[in-house]
Amino acid sequence: MAALWPVPLLISQSLWACLALTLPDGYPEPHNGPPTAGFNYSHVDPSVDLPRALRVFSLDYHHVQAPFEIVLWIMLASLAKLGFHWSGRVPAIVPESCVLIMVGLLVGGVIYGVRHSAPPTLSADAFFLFLLPPIVLDAGYFLPGRLFFENLGTILWYAVLGTLWNVLGIGLSLYGVCLLAPSSLGDISLLHCLLFGSLIAAVDPVAVLSVFQEMHVNEQLHILVFGESLLNDAVTVVLYKLFESFLRLPSVTGLDVLVGGCRVVVVGLGGLFVGLFFGLVAALTSRFTFRAQVIAPLFVFLYSYLSYLTSEMLHFSGIVAIVTCAVTMKQYVEANVSERSNTSIQYFLKMWSSVSETLIFIFLGVSTIQDIHMWSWPFVCSTLLLCLVWRATGVLLLTAVVNKLRRNAVTFRDQFIIAYGGLRGAICFSLVFLIDDFPKKRLFITTTIVVILFTVFVQGMTIKPLVELLDVKRKKRALPTVSEEIHSRLLDHLLSGIEDVVGYWGQHYWKDRFEQFNKKYLRRFLIGEHHQTHSSILRVYQEVERREQQGVEETPPVVDAHSSSRPLLPEEMDSIRRILSRNLQNFNNKQMPAYSRHTLHQDLTTDKTRKPLHRHQSLTERCTYHTITYCPQRADGEFSKSCRGRARLSRSHTVCSASPRWSERPDSLVPAALNHTQPSYPGPAEEEQDSPQRRTQIERATKKQLSFILENEKPL
Repeated sequence: MAALWPVPLLISQSLWACLALTLPDGYPEPHNGPPTAGFNYSHVDPSVDLPRALRVFSLDYHHVQAPFEIVLWIMLASLAKLGFHWSGRVPAIVPESCVLIMVGLLVGGVIYGVRHSAPPTLSADAFFLFLLPPIVLDAGYFLPGRLFFENLGTILWYAVLGTLWNVLGIGLSLYGVCLLAPSSLGDISLLHCLLFGSLIAAVDPVAVLSVFQEMHVNEQLHILVFGESLLNDAVTVVLYKLFESFLRLPSVTGLDVLVGGCRVVVVGLGGLFVGLFFGLVAALTSRFTFRAQVIAPLFVFLYSYLSYLTSEMLHFSGIVAIVTCAVTMKQYVEANVSERSNTSIQYFLKMWSSVSETLIFIFLGVSTIQDIHMWSWPFVCSTLLLCLVWRATGVLLLTAVVNKLRRNAVTFRDQFIIAYGGLRGAICFSLVFLIDDFPKKRLFITTTIVVILFTVFVQGMTIKPLVELLDVKRKKRALPTVSEEIHSRLLDHLLSGIEDVVGYWGQHYWKDRFEQFNKKYLRRFLIGEHHQTHSSILRVYQEVERREQQGVEETPPVVDAHSSSRPLLPEEMDSIRRILSRNLQNFNNKQMPAYSRHTLHQDLTTDKTRKPLHRHQSLTERCTYHTITYCPQRADGEFSKSCRGRARLSRSHTVCSASPRWSERPDSLVPAALNHTQPSYPGPAEEEQDSPQRRTQIERATKKQLSFILENEKPL
């Protein structure tokens, strides 16, 4: 019994610990009693900080503070986005980016009022390393390749020369404003103005996408604005880093400017080659994922993000790298992975980019509530005016030059929308915080925030009414059919053939050469054998089917309540797709001669034993291909066997009549066939007056025609 006395004591101690209370002072300690088996009551070093009692409930917020706050911010941004789409007519009037910035302003004001300090801001590293890559990856992976490469020259013209025009124009003009106001702006140097001009000229693709996707403008205008904003960021970031390095030099010489220009080219080409390398590696890796389709989408995200990080590590353009990687691997990845994996890639990219975009606009509003603002009316107003003027003049001048080289000229309405659609966003906001400290840095931050709010709210809210007022051409809602795709490819081959004949190396020529190289080498190496599709018609059908499936999944089907037919079940749709795919594959497996302009000389010499028939035809023989053959019909409505056989042998038009008048005189149809080119046919009265000699000629011609038809139908 003496060995069991500590048990009630331990139970009571546990109860006190459950109540989060300490033991009373006079309560006996368990280690004072006799030792028991299984318990070690040896004295512990008092220097070790151990809890004296167990607790049922405790709070340790600092342990989960970082992930908990990140999840709360994402939840807040997602709920704001959800509320925007359930807010009635607000989405038709106000862009989504404006509402998210207003929510951010409200949250920032609440935080500032409660804590009496500035709310958390979006750091530049968090933006460029975590939030920007998903948006650029989504834009590059779902980039319309045909439109982008057809307008690549114009996009580069706007992105490179247009950005240089805006940076130099805004920077030099602001330096002139600073010289006119030496009392308040005299300490801003020329390099500082050029640095600010490089960041304020950055057109944000996030803001452009969020506004232009809601307007559904035509494909050409959309790809010009979006492509220019996408590549504009790469040029802007490179110029920003170049001017930043100039500011850290004691003096800038002409050699430094030359080296800086070479650095711009190297940064762009370096990002291009890094993205191309990782894109090909991703395509090759996806070839071997058919036994583990679950992890196939993971390689798309890993290789894309790895290309971005590698480019940033090597001080190349990360935006160019991730866009190139996405464009390179898309067609091969889609051919290697399954439909479910393609759907997973699509929805995860859309979700990831949407969350990043929402967080960016929320933090833009939150970060506006700061204590670091500095105001200057001449500098702020001049910056707003110069951004509009220099972009408008640049678009007009560059378009006037590029329209002389384009078949489809950019209209004046499209030029106005391109100039008016230069929205600023988070890129210039993140770059302005990276400027080294100097007395007017707070003025640069305030001016950047004002320009962002003006472009997003004023230009973003008024661009949609302007598009409707100017009657800008809208995008077709219907997806292209298989017939349209086939005719489009036919025109491409035709134009490339014409360019090859006349000796002009245009875009169709280079596109055709790349398709030939892609089919001969890249597709064989990067796509698995079990995924190789030999029929171009089948590839077009699969691509259109994938587009329609994505469109149906994004847009819920509308079922007519008054219609008696029911919508097809998913199992029935899958069955129809399998039947169509199998039939198209069986059709492709038939031994039918096919040729292209690359294999035309080979196909003509494949069958040397078959000789073409060269025979001069008389006028009577030429008429046999248009002869109307008479087929008598019996009383029961069936045709005679001889007529059926003759109908199979003859290539002429067959007319079957049950008229008794024509049944009596079947040979009366022969003169009409022989003279079918004449505007009128002989009537019955004229036929009865024909001489016997005329009848003999007709009979000879009929025998000659029949024998010639049988000769042509004999197997070779």
